[in-house]
Amino acid sequence: MKYPHNISRVEAFSDAVFAFAATLLVVSISDKNDTSVLQINLVSFTGFIVSFFVLVLLWKAHYNFFRRTQYIDNWIIGFNSVLLFVALYFVFPLKSLINSMFQSMGMTPDKLGSLFELYGLAILLIFSCFSLMYYRAYKKDSSNDERLELYFYSRHFLIFVLVSFLSILMAWSKILLIYGGAGFAYFILGPACHFHAVWFNKKFRK
Repeated sequence: MKYPHNISRVEAFSDAVFAFAATLLVVSISDKNDTSVLQINLVSFTGFIVSFFVLVLLWKAHYNFFRRTQYIDNWIIGFNSVLLFVALYFVFPLKSLINSMFQSMGMTPDKLGSLFELYGLAILLIFSCFSLMYYRAYKKDSSNDERLELYFYSRHFLIFVLVSFLSILMAWSKILLIYGGAGFAYFILGPACHFHAVWFNKKFRK
């Protein structure tokens, strides 16, 4: 006998993973040799702030998906699991990347390039999962009156995947690496998402 999936259990587990990731960020903020809150390294705290709010943005994107559709199957559970797994590790290379912008000591171009590659790979995997989850829901959630919205966000998050792939290529080939070129590649997201929304509205929402 096949039982229906329980979407609330999936959301509860996902929220627990996001909460655990936030907890790990807090635990790792203090210096190894000093647990005094007053002597926390300012650079580490800056990395924590950025990483925490990126984690919040990922949680919000995840939250929005389950508000836009109630459809869930094994494929979506699988994509969601991969997303959570990567997000749990995503905050740590991001934190190191932010710290490296303030502390150049010991950060060679090769190390910085590897960090950008790891950061880009994490973004690519996370938003690939978002895009695939939306596309799966679009194809299967026939009772949803807002199916077109699911298709839009499937394409929207695909833009994030393509830009992160570009960033990885720039880091791997060391194009403008010392100037943070692999990071500035993400500024493409703004205009790319805007033009995609305009084109999508003209083509599908006439």
